[in-house]
Amino acid sequence: MPLGANKVALFAASAGGEFAATGGTETTSGSYKIHTFTSTGNFIVTGGSGEVEYLIIAGGAGGGGGDAAGGGGAGGYRNSVPGETSGGGASAESETSVSVGTHVVTVGAGGSGGTSSGAKGISGVDSSFNSIISIGGGGGAAFSAGVGANGGSGGGGGRSGGGAGTASQGSDGGSGMNGSPYRGGGGGGVSTNGASGSSSGNGGAGESSSITGSSIQRGGGGGGGVEEGSSYGSGGAGGGGRGGYGDGVSGVNGTVNTGSGGGGADSRPGGNGGSGIVIIRYLT
Repeated sequence: MPLGANKVALFAASAGGEFAATGGTETTSGSYKIHTFTSTGNFIVTGGSGEVEYLIIAGGAGGGGGDAAGGGGAGGYRNSVPGETSGGGASAESETSVSVGTHVVTVGAGGSGGTSSGAKGISGVDSSFNSIISIGGGGGAAFSAGVGANGGSGGGGGRSGGGAGTASQGSDGGSGMNGSPYRGGGGGGVSTNGASGSSSGNGGAGESSSITGSSIQRGGGGGGGVEEGSSYGSGGAGGGGRGGYGDGVSGVNGTVNTGSGGGGADSRPGGNGGSGIVIIRYLT
């Protein structure tokens, strides 16, 4: 198609000759070569220069620990695949130019869940490629600690408000419910806000991308924890961990390499956030 032809022409016209690169797990889909990084590494351009598409997801945050804690927010989501979206419903970004040399790819780790004694979840770690940075998800609040942390997507609140998401990367966390049944807010997902504790405390939904050739949803927010006898918050679609409930059920971890948030807890530890991922592709 014309867009693909233009890209091929860009690579062929580069001073370094035909475009070639190595790094990560290398696959193909149709006319695209794809490099998937599930941990930090190097994208090494060995010939030519040109523009590449990317999906960069930061680490998700841990859910809060202790009583009726908030779910962890999803990591920031930045996407340049035409026709798809970035976090918070933003339009796809522009491709990025690369040339011969080593380009560091950083894949952010997920944050740890808060302890059973009542601590906020730890925020996720940023992911980056070629100076493009996705912000780690915001930690879920413990009931006693109140407000969810800001991040790529915001953490759910305990007895107060949720954290704010970063524009064009994610969404806000839901506020907690300070009254019976005590319930933490859901962590923000990359496409929708976490639900408040006064409704369901569910984590916000993730976003889907077909950058690898198959549509995969990533970046769900963690569900809020709730006191015994009531329903926990569900993890957001795309890998978010569900919340815990009562004295015996911890928050569930977010799915690895999706940047999803961990679930908040009730009298138990919060779930850990899922690690991020970086995917790069280009026409061959």
